Amino acid sequence: MVAMKVLVIGSGGREHVLCWSLAASDQIEKIYCAPGNAGIAAAAECVALDVMDFDGILAFCAEKDIGFAVIGPEAPLAGGLADRLEAVGIATFGPSAAAAKLEGSKGFMKDLCQRAGVPTAAYGRFTALGAARDFITGHATPVVIKADGLAAGKGVIIAATQDEAIAATEDMFAGQFGAAGSEVVVEEFLPGEEASYLALVDGENVLPLETAQDHKAVGEGDKGPNTGGMGAYSPAPVMTPELCEITLKTIVEPLVRAMAEDGAPFKGVFYAGLMINDSAPKLLEVNVRFGDPECQAILPRLKSDLFTALKATRDGRLNETTLEWHDQAALCVVMASKGYPGAYEKGSIIGGLEKAEAEGATVFHAGTGTDNGNITATGGRVLGVTALGDDIAQAQAKAYRAVDQIDWPGGFCRRDIGWRAVGR
Repeated sequence: MVAMKVLVIGSGGREHVLCWSLAASDQIEKIYCAPGNAGIAAAAECVALDVMDFDGILAFCAEKDIGFAVIGPEAPLAGGLADRLEAVGIATFGPSAAAAKLEGSKGFMKDLCQRAGVPTAAYGRFTALGAARDFITGHATPVVIKADGLAAGKGVIIAATQDEAIAATEDMFAGQFGAAGSEVVVEEFLPGEEASYLALVDGENVLPLETAQDHKAVGEGDKGPNTGGMGAYSPAPVMTPELCEITLKTIVEPLVRAMAEDGAPFKGVFYAGLMINDSAPKLLEVNVRFGDPECQAILPRLKSDLFTALKATRDGRLNETTLEWHDQAALCVVMASKGYPGAYEKGSIIGGLEKAEAEGATVFHAGTGTDNGNITATGGRVLGVTALGDDIAQAQAKAYRAVDQIDWPGGFCRRDIGWRAVGR
């Protein structure tokens, strides 16, 4: 087999772990990452291209003879980058724009669940405040208010009272999340424990990945506003083999079938965000790409060649593919800029990364750059410190030992990542 040149699209922690994993494949000649970050530069050649500059990306692929593209973030997927790349003959891992609507529109996903009989929260879809207010006042609280479109993991408000719910709805219609909030989904609140179920899907066949659980809230004890994720671990003890089978049969496979029947077969990573209550999973959300930071906890456990699996997904050959996993658990602690998920300063210097990795952890970069030879913080979520262990508790201890070596006064992290699993 001729080794290929691969382009990874994105600049976050997910893209760092993708490049890091792909670099182990002997089927790859060279990896480029657009735009990448300071950490990704160790595993791939970073290219100064915006993820939404589709014309620039296509021109780069032609110039460098790219044979395979991997799209990390949701925005270019929803915008149709996979369609554009495939149209010029570049094999691409990631769903079409039509299939990416599962994440691009929460209302579309909920309607599809209803049609396919998939268990999920009761809901209403609204484009006007009056109708949304009437729905809210007719339902018990707490209630969940969601911007319909892509809002970088922040467009979900759990409102404890009807007044809070109405205020959140008003804010969304007033432009708090831009165009993403021009339609609002109001859902019943589901109690229970959240978990993530990820699988590769080739349009028809489903190949489950290892389970994970992330921590969305910014504060310890899962308190405070939602973020893009403050840490994750794999496997998730709540996801027993029985629960995984129920999730596959009642949620993932019905939605994959429904998308195919609608003429928009799903190819890529199908990420089901679940709420588990009384051993029964209900679907909270669908993401159409690897979760971040779930990806940083799952992929370090993969024994098999990631590139082989991604190619099989794109080529419709998952029925011929199996995955092998390390028995060890993994845990990722996200370090973020102080102030996140609100306003935060950029440009603070980060030291001690080599000392952290000397503790046996891997530091994945999510929002970093370089300035005069220093690593600097350029985003909200900045680092993902991942460690492996014989169990979650050992991985947790190792990850926090590494975190304590990092010299970054401008950053913070939660100190309780993995608390549910360790307490079991």
